[in-house]
Amino acid sequence: MPTEKVTPVSTHAQTLAATSAFDILGPIMVGPSSSHTAGALRCAQVAASLLEQRIVCVRFRLWNSFAHTYKGHGTDRALVAGILGLETDDERIRDAFELAKQANLQYFFEEAGDDATVHPNTVDILMDDEGGNHAEVRGESLGGGKIRISRIDGVGVDVTGAYSTLFVAHRDAPGVLAALTNLLAYAGANIAFCRTYRMEPGGQAFTVFEMDGAPDDAVLPMVRRLDHVDRATFIETPRSETGLGPGITAPELFDDGKQLLETCTALHLSIGGVMAEREACLVGEKQARAAMARVLEVMRIETNEPLSHPRRSLGGFIGGEGQLVFEGAEKWASALMGNVQTNAVARAMAVLERSAGMGVIVAAPTAGSAGVVPGCVLALADHLNASDEQIFEALYCAAAIGMNIQTAACVAGAEGGCQAEVGSAAAMAAAALTQLLGGTPQQALDASSLAISNLLGLVCDPIGGLVEVPCQTRNAIGVAAAFSSAQLALSGISALVPFDEAVHTMSEVGHALPSSLRETARGGLAATPTARSLCAGCSACNHN
Repeated sequence: MPTEKVTPVSTHAQTLAATSAFDILGPIMVGPSSSHTAGALRCAQVAASLLEQRIVCVRFRLWNSFAHTYKGHGTDRALVAGILGLETDDERIRDAFELAKQANLQYFFEEAGDDATVHPNTVDILMDDEGGNHAEVRGESLGGGKIRISRIDGVGVDVTGAYSTLFVAHRDAPGVLAALTNLLAYAGANIAFCRTYRMEPGGQAFTVFEMDGAPDDAVLPMVRRLDHVDRATFIETPRSETGLGPGITAPELFDDGKQLLETCTALHLSIGGVMAEREACLVGEKQARAAMARVLEVMRIETNEPLSHPRRSLGGFIGGEGQLVFEGAEKWASALMGNVQTNAVARAMAVLERSAGMGVIVAAPTAGSAGVVPGCVLALADHLNASDEQIFEALYCAAAIGMNIQTAACVAGAEGGCQAEVGSAAAMAAAALTQLLGGTPQQALDASSLAISNLLGLVCDPIGGLVEVPCQTRNAIGVAAAFSSAQLALSGISALVPFDEAVHTMSEVGHALPSSLRETARGGLAATPTARSLCAGCSACNHN
């Protein structure tokens, strides 16, 4: 850890200031999909918070990828679970329908179809509570469990949960905003942003206050008692809390690979070391360590338990493959992948089995690619007899790479194809492997760029819309790409195309892919005759 202040290597405000490493190595969630399960749950969770009384009836209108794959991904269960208030890592998500029955919650699903003007993972949530109040919310799942609320009761809004958010529905009348801001000032709330959305002058309006922390519990009832206020609630989108917000510059922050290398040089640290410093700056060293310890704990369970106790997936397409690879190592590893990579592949496949069975995993950076990073890092760490501290730093290195990819491109299959999921995970793992083996920050970025370039254009075509086939074996291929890319970089082979340009290219390629090859299950392997015949008897799509 540096003992002296360092002048920032960049003088402009960085855009990643509010992003935590655990926004990349997370959420810790029930599978099978971070965008279609965890993200969907969070959309419903936030929507439900807008009504003050118990919700008795909800209708979910599903668009684009959500409409085509919601049963196979468990999106339907996750949405109901979100309305019921369950968290992303609650294993009762799989029992959400039974829980809804016990809670006397009526729920309905409507497939709205395709609309290119709507985000690929969009759901409209129409709710009625027991007091007769009604609300309509549009949520978008952005990948990796992150969400955006883009419409409330027909009015366009932009709520992401980057800050503690106070949502107020009120009449557009003179003095309302002044009363609200005065009340918050009196309560000691520090407002970062304030936006008012309205349909017409004098009509219905919504004001969104984004603040550095939620004020005292007594504030909300006071807001509700103000003249012209219809309802008010705090929107708490589960995420990592940070001490800095967008537009703040610090030495440990960076926007891209170039800045990251400059920061490593300025602080004399590895990529993982810089990211660890950065996280400690954002949330405090104690909280950062506890969060990383929790991530490592779940990663060890998810990569090992299915190897000894495999179970079938939600759709029944996979289960036990990781164990087969693990047990076949003695016969095949020396001639083919080698012991460490074989171990990594077995662990990566085990994670996908656990995820597809709605078990608890770490999305790294997504559930569909969750096996690559832990499989690679833990297999090599075991081989090297690495300490937890070394593993922490390797995982921080992976998070730094993933954060840059997520910002400059995307990590969601529905937006960028499987190159955005397994490709991103392979790039993260390649950097982590390189660092664990003593490589320089430049070599780690070269390894990431090589991994991206060799998985460029990889389509997302889950059979039956399930995160099972070919997702599981693509995690194995992601491991292979990470290992080969790390070895190339450590051998002195640099990436001709720099990391930042490779990420930009991945973004362009993702946008060029047709929707049929971006997690809609309407193209690629999902459209083959065999896949279609298998889907007819898929257990996941016949659970209603």
